[in-house]
Amino acid sequence: MREERIGWALRKVLGFSMIVTGISIAAVQLAKGDGPAPAGQASAATMQAAEAPRIENAKLETRAVGASLNATFRELSGKAETPEWIGYAVEEVAGEHSACCDNNWNNGNCGTCRLEKENGGSISTSHADGSVKLEGARQLVVLYRLEAKQVVKIRVASEDCELDAGGLPFVWLTGVKAPESVALLATYVRSSDIEEHGERKIGNGTLTAIALHADASADRALESFAAPEQREALRRQAAFWMGAARGKTGLTALQRMAKTDPSSDVRAHVAFALSVSHEGGALDEIIRMAHDDTSSHVRGQALFWLAQKAGKKAVGTITGAIENDPDTEVKKKAVFALSQLPKDEGVPKLIEVAQTNRNPAVRKQAMFWLGQSNDPRALQFFEKVLTQ
Repeated sequence: MREERIGWALRKVLGFSMIVTGISIAAVQLAKGDGPAPAGQASAATMQAAEAPRIENAKLETRAVGASLNATFRELSGKAETPEWIGYAVEEVAGEHSACCDNNWNNGNCGTCRLEKENGGSISTSHADGSVKLEGARQLVVLYRLEAKQVVKIRVASEDCELDAGGLPFVWLTGVKAPESVALLATYVRSSDIEEHGERKIGNGTLTAIALHADASADRALESFAAPEQREALRRQAAFWMGAARGKTGLTALQRMAKTDPSSDVRAHVAFALSVSHEGGALDEIIRMAHDDTSSHVRGQALFWLAQKAGKKAVGTITGAIENDPDTEVKKKAVFALSQLPKDEGVPKLIEVAQTNRNPAVRKQAMFWLGQSNDPRALQFFEKVLTQ
């Protein structure tokens, strides 16, 4: 029972937080300037003429990439004794995500992204009026914070955001190629602990940045992170982003992981990743996992995420698991999944299970979730049972 409650909380927290941890989507363009500008003193006319991003409180310099992004970046980072920021823009993957760095919408416009503020970035998929912004910015800004000649933080930001660099030097790179950006970012994924905490936690932000690149190299990178020889934490994170941002290519990779990943914990997370995918085949794969996975844990998790999708296919699979799965714990999780369906679908099915199922543990579970529903039909059912 406690596991199901945790699972529901996970749906709310993990689904959003995994995106929140890394996402501040989108883009800005900066163009040619005449060298560093004093902090906060670039004129509006100069910024507009240069098509620069809205950057304030920064010592701004624009620099063209030389022979390669990697070579230019290594040169700059090798000189970064004190804190500074490096940023550039690449094309962003299409999708229903449009966010501000600080999750601060103002009549549909983004607020200020304070780069030096801890935890200053988060996701937003809606405008202030609650409507979803279906077409987000088509440029993604990738930001690196350097200190002591090392990258200590990687973030992304929306083109709607005004960037506040906290008085630090800010080098804007032009002419960046997306595959080179993905390759550079991938080096930080491989060299960092994806579950590391604190100031030097850069793995999650790096995965976010890669996933939001509108380039096939991002698909290849994420698939390499999901290979069986990689750490489980990295495989789980890569799976999430393949479902959340990589469309049909991501779905194909998740279908493969669902069948071949050796870890039941990773496969359970694949079920979650499939639940956030907008591709048509994702639901069918969750159903297959609920039916066929060899792990009762995975089957139970697949049923849970299936309930969040609802629909006739989901109801049929859930009720089928209650009747036919050989594991009582899976049956109980299927009953919990019924409780997560819209009440007009879930409550009648719970009453039916409570009345007719042959397994007393399953009937008891159905009674419990009926009691939690606060639905008048459940009250009528209890009155009928108690007065017979």
